[in-house]
Amino acid sequence: MINIIGAIISGLIIGVLARFFYPGAVEMGWIATILLGIGGSLIAGLVTTRGSADFQRAGCLASVIGAIVLIFLGRLLNISF
Repeated sequence: MINIIGAIISGLIIGVLARFFYPGAVEMGWIATILLGIGGSLIAGLVTTRGSADFQRAGCLASVIGAIVLIFLGRLLNISF
């Protein structure tokens, strides 16, 4: 249960930072922001571990960059949050 709460809190922080650093307005709600942060962390974890079986947590900076990439891809594909 603690891991789920930690993922939600860190996802919110990462998502808010990604929305702040992305140029332009990013219109999305709190749940979408949390999911954006969690998704950014997962992408950063996969890239930084190079897809190995030993999955480790990515750093905060890499997670924010991963979330920014998700925002960019969402805008590129015209996906609304």
